[in-house]
Parts: sequence; structure tokens; C-alpha cells
Amino acid sequence: MSQSALSADNAVRFLTRRQGKKRLSTADILTYAYLIFGTIIMFGPVAWLVISSFKPERGLIEFPPTLLPYWQQNVLIEGYENPLDLYDVTLEDGTTRRLAQVSRVGIMARMIDPENPSAEPIQVNINQRQPVRYVNFSLDNYTGAIQQFPFLTYLMNSIIVTIAATLVTLLVNSMAAFGLSKYRFRGRDAIFLLILSTLMVPVSVILIPAFLVINEVGWVNNLIGVIIPGAATPTGVFLLRQYMLTIPDELIESARIDGATEWRIYWQVILPLASPALATLAIFSVMWRWNDFLWPLIVLNRSELFTLQVGLNAFQGDLNTQWHYILAMTVLTLLPITIVFAILQRYITTGIATTGMK
Repeated sequence: MSQSALSADNAVRFLTRRQGKKRLSTADILTYAYLIFGTIIMFGPVAWLVISSFKPERGLIEFPPTLLPYWQQNVLIEGYENPLDLYDVTLEDGTTRRLAQVSRVGIMARMIDPENPSAEPIQVNINQRQPVRYVNFSLDNYTGAIQQFPFLTYLMNSIIVTIAATLVTLLVNSMAAFGLSKYRFRGRDAIFLLILSTLMVPVSVILIPAFLVINEVGWVNNLIGVIIPGAATPTGVFLLRQYMLTIPDELIESARIDGATEWRIYWQVILPLASPALATLAIFSVMWRWNDFLWPLIVLNRSELFTLQVGLNAFQGDLNTQWHYILAMTVLTLLPITIVFAILQRYITTGIATTGMK
């Protein structure tokens, strides 16, 4: 049996195991109910987002809402510039005819027979008709949004910011964690507590001071102004420090006896041994930087420098919000981070599980 088949078999056995031998016990029923409910709560909004990204603009505002993407069927009739929507109309004599809408005023619509367009239009109450619709997972929202939306430009900006910020975060946080874990000096614990205490400071408190500093150094409307301010994170310092505490000090002493410099010890001894924690922090950093919206929105006001999250605002006007395009671009924006997380999520559990173990 292949490794993938064996893993699938083990997963099925794990999900279907019971406390009782043959019958489901009360604990089994409650457990499965809790897991199903949790799955719906977690993934229901995501599934709704993906399905809604295929709906037409009118389908997003209809009530009651529908789960599947229904599109209005229409027909192109000679003498009319645009296709006309089709409806099944119940006439006064009880018969049903399929008519096309020419115009609508209030609750009354003018409709014609597509097979006899030269006939006199019929006045129909909108409550006497049902739209002719069909399920269609069309890519019109995606293609239309990409045509109006410089997706590749914003994608490249997001990639540059995410990769650069992640590399800087790993470098700065690992150096701080190395100093706080392997060097003994007066005030070390106080510095560490001070770093952790910044977790209690709301982001909104430091936005204005941070922007004033960025403005003074000339990094407004520059991707560097998005990358540098969030480089040092207390979460990253804590995670890496706790992991580096598990690395034996004897290794560092041996390297010093062999004549290694402190930089070489950090680069060739500490970083390779801390790779699980670094991988975990890298994944977190990628998700933080990719999904960051508020800080890039403040620093950047030139559209050619927008990241994907900020660029989505282009579809939100003063009088009209193009929700069908926003949903489509949101799905495309989520795809890269979802793929990265799906591939590397095992490093998260490994890195967190081994952090702080002696």
C-alpha cells in the first residue's frame, strides 16, 4: 500500500472510531455533532465566499439569498440592442408563457414573446412571473475584474512586501532571540518582559507616531515603508527565544573554543538548529504581511504601489460597490496564502509543539 493510501486509511479510521464497540455512544454523537458544527462555523463563510464569487451582481443582493450561482437566462431579439431577460409568466387565464422583458416601471413590466417580437407588448405584474435561471459557475466575474483591475501589478507588490518583510522579520527576531537566550547580562529578563508587554499595546495607538517617523525618513509611497515598521514582532522574539533555550549551551562553548566568532555561531550553529521555529515564524509572517490592509492603506496612496488587499478598495465607489468583482478578487487573493498554508502547516504544529521543550 502506498504512503498516501496508508495515510488516507489512517485518517478514515481516526474519523470513524467509536467509544462503543458496535453502536454509537452518547459521547460519540456529541463529539461528531461538535466537530460538524465547528467545521460549518469555520469553513461555511469561506465556502459561501467562493460560491458567491461566481454569482452575477444581481444575484448577490436578491432576497431570499440562494446557495448556488443562478444566472438569468436571456435572449437576443432582433431590433433590441441588448439581450432581454426571460421570464415564465402566469397569465390571467392560468396559462404560462415564456416572455422577454423589454422594460419595467415599478411593479409593471412590458414583455414580448421572443417567437413573435413584432406583436404588441404585454403589461405584466412582476408578481405573476418567475425568472428563467440556470446554475452556472461562470468565470465572468474573474475575467471582468482582471480587465478592470491591475491584478498582476498588485500581486507583484504583495509578493515583494511579503517576501522582503518575512526575511527581515526572521533576521531581526532571530538575532534578538539569540541575544536574549544565549547571553547573560544585567536587565536581560527586563528587556524580554518589555518586548512582551508591547503585545498589550493596541495597533491604533502607534499608527500616527509610526506614520510620522515614516514620513520624516521619506518612506511614504514606498514599499520600504510597508516592509520595515512591522519587521520586529514580539510574538516572533518570544517564539524563537523559547526554542533557542532548548539548544544546549555546550554547543556554543565548543564553537567558541574552536575559534568561531559570535556571528558564525549565530549563522552556522543557532539558525540551522532553530529551523523548525524559523519555519513556523516564516509561515505566520507570510500570513500577516499578505493579509495586512491598514498599514499599507495609510502609507501608500499611489495605485501602482498598492498591494492586493488595498487594491480591492478600487471596486468600492462612493455610490456603487461592485461586490461581484470584490468577491472574485478576494478569492484570488486568498489562493496563494491558502496554498502556502496547506503545504507548510505541518511545520506550524512541529515548531509550536517543540518550542520550550528541554
